[in-house]
Amino acid sequence: MKYDRAVEWCDCLIDIASALFNVSGKELRRPGRSTLDITRVRQIAMYVGHVVLRLTMADVGRGFGRDRTTVLYACHLVEDMRDDADFDRIVATMERVAGAAFRERGTI
Repeated sequence: MKYDRAVEWCDCLIDIASALFNVSGKELRRPGRSTLDITRVRQIAMYVGHVVLRLTMADVGRGFGRDRTTVLYACHLVEDMRDDADFDRIVATMERVAGAAFRERGTI
């Protein structure tokens, strides 16, 4: 995917995650380590970017300013954590919101 578009889509995902989980978008975009709650929201947003928007892990990594192996780790972690019904509902909500937002834009 074209670099600019992947970054734009990930930026939109960060804004959606920020609003949905009531965390700072600035914190989600900040490079380096974060608190666990910020990291978990970022991991969910990365997972949704890969699964719902069908971005490659490299594209998601560029969009979030992270390495593709960080995205790979996030996707595996979120997938494993979905065994918990409460966590699964949270991720499913993010998937639905992102899906609706990007469907409106004609991107998926």
